[in-house]
Amino acid sequence: MDKLNAMQTFVRVTEAGSFIAVANQLQVARSAVTRQIASLETLLGTKLITRSTRSLTLTAAGAAYLEKCRVILNMVDAAESSLNEEKTVPLGRIRLGLPLSYGLQELTPTLLEFAKAHPFIELVMDLSDQRANLIEEGLDLSIRITSDLQPRDIVRKLGECRLLTLASTAYLKAHGELRHPNDLQRHECLIYSSDSTINTWPYREGERRLQVAVRGRIVANNGIALAEAAARGMGIARQPDFIASPYLARRKVRSILESFEAEPLGIYAVLPSNRYVPYRVRVLIDYLAQRLAVNARAAPREKRRNYPSTPAKHAL
Repeated sequence: MDKLNAMQTFVRVTEAGSFIAVANQLQVARSAVTRQIASLETLLGTKLITRSTRSLTLTAAGAAYLEKCRVILNMVDAAESSLNEEKTVPLGRIRLGLPLSYGLQELTPTLLEFAKAHPFIELVMDLSDQRANLIEEGLDLSIRITSDLQPRDIVRKLGECRLLTLASTAYLKAHGELRHPNDLQRHECLIYSSDSTINTWPYREGERRLQVAVRGRIVANNGIALAEAAARGMGIARQPDFIASPYLARRKVRSILESFEAEPLGIYAVLPSNRYVPYRVRVLIDYLAQRLAVNARAAPREKRRNYPSTPAKHAL
């Protein structure tokens, strides 16, 4: 048994959650993958994966071994990448986490162009609005839209987006115009959250930052759903410009409280803090930074504004 190859297969199985999926990836029989994991378990003298008819579950030993495998394979990858860099041919697998709406609308076309331009790269994309733990989930890269970077985050800033307050003309006619963010407290707000009907929305009044508590009976963890609710006159939404733009263009909603807009959110490439950054990942980050900059320059003038930006402490 090739132990290193078996470790790679074990990691693939845990990530895919399926022997069949890995067999299809490797273009081998399912029995070959099963035997390889069974041989690894025999060699280690412990069960790594508990199998059922519907799912695979890591044992405690399997979870601990998975973490060690990732460290070892990362070291091997670093050694191989140093040689590949000399050949300037990026190759291998990149696992990246993407925010759902932004990933689908803005990043997927660019990532597919990247994959087409780099035929030796394998892209594994995980689209979710949940904040990923890169190390635990084995991600090489995560794209985050945030104003709240963690102190140990290793990031490269790729761009910015603005938060806009949205309401339909019909809603404003029925419930009145807003002149100040504090007016939101008497309105039905559409809350971006997974588990709470209470939230705060950030604004700025001169040099003073405001955090306005808002309430509403409609809660969702997806911005497009909330923008659609706003378009139907069901309340006021607070959404990033890439979600708001099509609704504004079709005049389904209006942007309100514009003179109180807060600082834009940063769009960041976030990397695991404990890993060597492979050449292929750096090539992808450079590609994203370049393409997002081109897209920003090509955007309509009324959608672009210049804001002072603060560099991240641990920038790439």
